[in-house]
Amino acid sequence: MELSNLQVDLRMSLVSQFSRPIQVGIVGTGYAAKRRAETFIEDERSQVYGVTGYTPENVADFCQTYDVSAYENWQDFVTNENLDLVVICNANHLHGKVTKLALENNKNVIIEYPLSLDYKEASELLELAKKKEKLLHIEHIEILGEMHRAVQKYLPRIGKVFYGRYQTIDRKDPTPVKWTFNKQLFGFPFKAALPRIHRFTHLFGEVKSVNCHHQYWDIEKENYYHACLCDAQLLFKNGLIVDLIYGKGDIFSASDRTFELYGETGKIIFEGIEGKLITSEGTEPIELESRRGLFALDTRMVLGHLFDSKPLYIKPESSIYALKVGETAHQSAISGKSVYL
Repeated sequence: MELSNLQVDLRMSLVSQFSRPIQVGIVGTGYAAKRRAETFIEDERSQVYGVTGYTPENVADFCQTYDVSAYENWQDFVTNENLDLVVICNANHLHGKVTKLALENNKNVIIEYPLSLDYKEASELLELAKKKEKLLHIEHIEILGEMHRAVQKYLPRIGKVFYGRYQTIDRKDPTPVKWTFNKQLFGFPFKAALPRIHRFTHLFGEVKSVNCHHQYWDIEKENYYHACLCDAQLLFKNGLIVDLIYGKGDIFSASDRTFELYGETGKIIFEGIEGKLITSEGTEPIELESRRGLFALDTRMVLGHLFDSKPLYIKPESSIYALKVGETAHQSAISGKSVYL
């Protein structure tokens, strides 16, 4: 299929624009930021220009480890004319604001899910990226992971899937007083922990309705909690029913990660990293490799896209649709009623 003149011009501009190593700015100092920094430093196509973060001590440690410069605040940092690419790995509540400022200043963007805690804002950011002709890549490394690829491989063997369940319980004792246990900074669980929904929408398409409930165990510090539990039932347009359970904190006696798909001719189940395919012919183990290295893989794929127009494994629309479902779950939890999309 022939490319349009506009597509050819865009492809040529990307290649010519990055005929030199791109300058990368990182917002955040956590695990994802560290893995990306290591990859950018090792790759001759990129250089880490600097980093900014919320905690000065963490920023100082990051700069010492990776020999990069520190910047005091993200507002001044992402508008720096030297940056080609901004990588956003900070608290969820700031994702939309940082992305908007970066795009307005003509930066390409990599962002850890969710793009925003607000579906409307996320949709507007995608339109802004298209208008500016800039990359907006929303990371979803669960799609790159061994479990998701194994599910895709074995799906044909279990026939039409009619029920799924995904339970992720993370015991934390003592519970840390940090942004991931803050209602405003982390956000509603099924918007913040978006892969719980995205795994299924990526595999099975659109959702018809959502019924959701949630509970928090608060502490005295405003908006912080020591545990939460959130469950949702998704009814897909193809008839599939999915139960999602997300919990974390010190009220749980043990952690649990269970993923199940029931089909008309079999079942796929993962308990932790132990997987099984169960059919009338018997039970087969599904072997998984380590999840390590996925952030590096995601980062290298973005560089390949920017320099050589290689396709990425996910489009931003996929993540934004999952966010729409997550926002619908939030509406259901508040109203106590099922909500139709």
